Amino acid sequence: MQRLLYFDYNATTPVDERVLERMVPYFTQHFGNPSSSAHPFGWTAAEAVQQAREEVAGMLGADPAEIYFTSGATEGINTAIKGVAEAYAGKGRHIVTAATEHKAVLDACRALERRGARVTYLPVDGQGRVDPEELEAALTDETILVSIMWANNETGVLQPIEALAERVRRRGILFMTDATQAVGKVPVSVEHVDLLVLSGHKVYAPKGVGALYVRRRNPRVRLVPLLDGGGQERGLRGGTLNTPGIVGLGAALELARSEQPAEARRLRAWRDRLEAALREDLGDGLQINGDGAERLPQTSSLTFRRIPAEYLMMNLRDLALSTGSACASGSGTPSHVLTAMGRSPAEAEATIRLSMGRFTTGEDVDYAIERFRAAALAAAGCEPSAISCQLSAVSQQPEASSQQPEASSQQPEASSQQPEASSQ
Repeated sequence: MQRLLYFDYNATTPVDERVLERMVPYFTQHFGNPSSSAHPFGWTAAEAVQQAREEVAGMLGADPAEIYFTSGATEGINTAIKGVAEAYAGKGRHIVTAATEHKAVLDACRALERRGARVTYLPVDGQGRVDPEELEAALTDETILVSIMWANNETGVLQPIEALAERVRRRGILFMTDATQAVGKVPVSVEHVDLLVLSGHKVYAPKGVGALYVRRRNPRVRLVPLLDGGGQERGLRGGTLNTPGIVGLGAALELARSEQPAEARRLRAWRDRLEAALREDLGDGLQINGDGAERLPQTSSLTFRRIPAEYLMMNLRDLALSTGSACASGSGTPSHVLTAMGRSPAEAEATIRLSMGRFTTGEDVDYAIERFRAAALAAAGCEPSAISCQLSAVSQQPEASSQQPEASSQQPEASSQQPEASSQ
């Protein structure tokens, strides 16, 4: 069996076994509906949901009453953006966001545009950052909401949330952040925001569960529900609560709260080691997107200027990688994030995202470095075993294009060895 290593943690994470252990009883033994208030089965489920609500709130520095459970980030984003647009329609119909936001934010905004709202899509600099002054200049008397993501899912670039939020909130405008990629990887707090969205499957909890933070005071945020029926989540989100998933989300964030600092240091060191090795091999043939900005500690967006990403992916089948956002894969268009950062369509199509996580090992990183090195050598028309073949030959190759080079017949040696076992 061929060795296969996972380097796509920004797409999704495996459920940590400690999280699964907390969840299992709520599938079988404690299966009650938390809305069933007349018997112990419902009471037990409701207590578990409340504990999870407190764990999520603890991670964010929020009041548990400000946490609403959802099916994931996309639902949370739509609930927040569309809920604000309807609740504050009497004040204005202008929303501000960034060109590099996740498609869930951009598509929700476009849906509102079709209903008559006006949306400003802010540009970003070459590192992918929003300029606080440009944001402030875009605000009007009719602006009701600004939505800027905490960390970009493709590049890992962190936005200056505090500086952006300060300019928005002093004008009495609500500030929202999609923190899906940031929570559990870097410190995240609701101190400066009015709405915040996160998703379980990015933090070693299961898919199908997420949370929405809605500020209760200074100011008290009003939302019109996206889903009606049942009155769950204090009337904001109708539908039977996913008790096992909610328990898993709470458990995952409780783990992240204690383990995130050490995990971030470890992953940052490995990311930097991998990037340094590839930069040494490829020189100016490699561009690390966002390397001049503060980034997530485990994300690398790598543009191979003279090697098509598809060719590399074909020769790196033992590494689970991504050419962009998993949520936008198959769209057939270059990354809107990279083109907004000034990359050409050819450069965007020659970009690979590599993201590490809790169960990545140092051996995995070393193996990935060697595999990238071998693929780059193959692209240069050299045998990886040829000592005289220098990686500098890559710099003499033509610029990346849609043309596919001849596939190398050399495959990585098959092995039954699996990634190093972890506490998962």
